[in-house]
Amino acid sequence: MYISNRSRGFLFILVAIVLSIGCGQQTPGKTAAGGGSVPVKALTTIKYARGLHIDYYQGYRDLSIVNRTAGKIDTRHYRLVEQGVAPPADRPGLPVIVTPVKQFAVQSSVHVALADFVGVADRIIGLGNFQYINSPIVREGIRTGRVKQTGLDNHINNELVISMRPGVLIAMTNPDAAFGQYKTLIDAGIPVIPDAEWLETTPLGRAEWVKMIAALVDKEDSIGNKFDSVEQAYLKLAAIGSHASAKPSVILNMPFKGTWYMASGENYMAQFLRDAGASYQWMDSKGASSLPLNFEAVAPVALKADFWLNLGYVDTRSDILSKDERFSGFHSFQTDALYNFNKRVNDIGSNDYWESGIVNPHLILGDLIRILHPGLLPQDSLYYYKQLK
Repeated sequence: MYISNRSRGFLFILVAIVLSIGCGQQTPGKTAAGGGSVPVKALTTIKYARGLHIDYYQGYRDLSIVNRTAGKIDTRHYRLVEQGVAPPADRPGLPVIVTPVKQFAVQSSVHVALADFVGVADRIIGLGNFQYINSPIVREGIRTGRVKQTGLDNHINNELVISMRPGVLIAMTNPDAAFGQYKTLIDAGIPVIPDAEWLETTPLGRAEWVKMIAALVDKEDSIGNKFDSVEQAYLKLAAIGSHASAKPSVILNMPFKGTWYMASGENYMAQFLRDAGASYQWMDSKGASSLPLNFEAVAPVALKADFWLNLGYVDTRSDILSKDERFSGFHSFQTDALYNFNKRVNDIGSNDYWESGIVNPHLILGDLIRILHPGLLPQDSLYYYKQLK
């Protein structure tokens, strides 16, 4: 039968419309086993975190934990599949996590803070160590026995974790690690995700790991908005601090067993100092971790530095001198410019700076600007920091 060119064009359009209607009638968020990847609009965008990536598809997400410090990308992959959806079979062997995750086992107070920010701290049923926790929700869970202590690293109580059947265990480890210590859990069907926020080079990059938790519990929209508020508050403060006319000099930390660890120039703490308008001797050094220095290397800088911050496990000037009497010669010691991040220590000795500080970088930056540039911000009381007397 003869079909004119015009008729052929009409038939082509008609077939396209029918196919598009057929695709549109698929149940949103559902995909058949063995089905292909159908990309959909991302529910969140990763802007600052370099070690976290999420791709969105119909009915599932692909989560990648990236270890850029080793020159690698996409070190660990996970498929987050919506409840009731059969995962596609295009990548056999990929760990599958059913979302929303109803129960978590976590390893550190940082993970507690991330879950708290997302509003799911009550889903934590396992915790590596009870010693350093501030969250009232988790502490109540510990008190009632709902939250179990699971152990850390090579000392995890595998039998206990397996009996609890958490939807995922979030671990403190490098994404490039061999994961041998988690083999028993993985073989038992418990997915283990490495939390690599500590490798981030910026405070906002660390805080953005809340979006990983949000993806695990299907809360990207609301948590994206909440993170945006933190981001805007931080950027507003950074614009003030980084443009301050004066740049007071700063040293950090305190020697430990003969080694004085200073934040490298690509460490998130160095970024805090940039944004707070500080002068820092090691600002241009490479690496995201810390520089192991001896006393003699730091002393010439420390003798003249305007401020001494993040002194660790000391609470008074006397505590400082008990470590080393040579500290009395530092300019910061003589001018009482000593500020530690231990204002929020609870009754069991847990420092909230190391917990909620990760999701409140704007509050830390506000403290630093108030310390380094009195009068530049309204003189509200410090939140995480206090002056040592």
